Amino acid sequence: MSQTSLKQKKKNESGTKYSKDNLETERRRDSEKSGARLSTQLPNSSTTSRTSSTSLSQQELPQQLSAQPSPPTPPMSLDPSPPTPPETQPKNGSRRSSKMHENPEAWAHGIVRDVRDSWDTQQPREYQRTPPTEWKSYAQRRALYPTQEDRDCVTDMLRKREEEDDDEAYWSSVKMLYEKTPSCSRPRPPKPKHAITIAVSSRALFNMVDGRKIYEEEGLEKYMEYQLTNENVILTPGPAFRFVKALQHVNCRLRELYPDEQDLFDIVLMTNNHAQVGVRLINSVNHYGLLIDRFCLTGGKSPIGYLKAYLTNLYLSADSEKVQEAIQEGIASATMFDGAKDIAYCDTQLRVAFDGDAVLFSDESDHIAKEHGLDKFFQHEALFENKPLAQGPLKGFLEDLGRLQKKFYAKDERLLCPIRTYLVTARSAASSGARVLKTLRRWGLEIDEALFLAGAPKGPILVKIRPHIFFDDQMFHIQGAQKFGTVTAHVPYGISQKMNT
Repeated sequence: MSQTSLKQKKKNESGTKYSKDNLETERRRDSEKSGARLSTQLPNSSTTSRTSSTSLSQQELPQQLSAQPSPPTPPMSLDPSPPTPPETQPKNGSRRSSKMHENPEAWAHGIVRDVRDSWDTQQPREYQRTPPTEWKSYAQRRALYPTQEDRDCVTDMLRKREEEDDDEAYWSSVKMLYEKTPSCSRPRPPKPKHAITIAVSSRALFNMVDGRKIYEEEGLEKYMEYQLTNENVILTPGPAFRFVKALQHVNCRLRELYPDEQDLFDIVLMTNNHAQVGVRLINSVNHYGLLIDRFCLTGGKSPIGYLKAYLTNLYLSADSEKVQEAIQEGIASATMFDGAKDIAYCDTQLRVAFDGDAVLFSDESDHIAKEHGLDKFFQHEALFENKPLAQGPLKGFLEDLGRLQKKFYAKDERLLCPIRTYLVTARSAASSGARVLKTLRRWGLEIDEALFLAGAPKGPILVKIRPHIFFDDQMFHIQGAQKFGTVTAHVPYGISQKMNT
């Protein structure tokens, strides 16, 4: 058999199969219609009769359909075109199915064309875009939609934060308690290169007369044994004690106006005592609340060699020999003497009184007065009125006080300045006072009060001033001020010392 006839036979078989499938579909539809028609004609009396009639009609329908003759199959043709499906009677209202059977390809192309037309005519859907300013990071979006792990993490963070808050509250309370403790609220000492260093001996700061007597009578070992036995016994204040307290008050006021100020007074305890005695000194310093952080305990050796190493501006001691050594080294020094009476001192203002000649100024005028008398002295001062006097050993300390005073003046604190200086001199204002004032002016120094006594005793004037310390070069004036209760400091400088010796 040829290939053409085989292809034609296959096509005819497929057409026959297609027609048989259509006939079976039509028969099934007719059987369903006839079954529905029979069910409507049966009586509607009870549910059982309805069920039996329906089952009866379903049993008779296949027999009727099988009894009907099948339509004849068309003869095989030699036309290579595909067989045309038999015409079936379309349902009423199903035009689309009839078109599909008439021309399936055209119907399919029409469907595709309709879909494309609907896509072309349909307007593009607009999606709302988030502006860049509202973009959120991953962490932000995760915070809006947290997972269980995120919730657990947040819970842990909150718990840790609560623990940190509790710890912070605890340490803040401890800090408050720590700051209220007197020994813990100490400010840091200033740097030595910026500070005004005041070196004070232990005998000038505290009353150590009893220990000194044991040392002179029984020797060093008994003295050390006495100090170790009484190291918890607080020492009583000495002649320099009130002066040191006044210096600390000035520091406190300066720190209030200038929190980072370094130009402050720095007190150094300078003594030749042994280190074992230092415990009693430390206990006494802490008992009185003195801000003394630097100690120098030389163990019997003279501390004068350490004065320059400590950058000392003023050295106060009860030992006149050590003071004389310091003066020879060019360091401002004075020997402290306590007043014979107890008088009240101002706690809010440092008051310092100076003699003029051989203290603030040189002793050149004293030389003329001692060698040629007062008349030559007055003539000399009038002749050299516009010539500044040479500086004396305490001129530098007056400059330090004046520099600190200007810091208060800059803050409009002139009337409330905690430093006040006095010039108490035996000169006469009319005959020799002008040269003194012009010298201070040339130096750029201000003195708050100038008292020219013209040879009168200084004690009654000083008891009105009540200075924390009064510097003078003559023991005659020192002893006169002591009788009235003034704390004095003898400056062993000038021709008066040679005449006394």
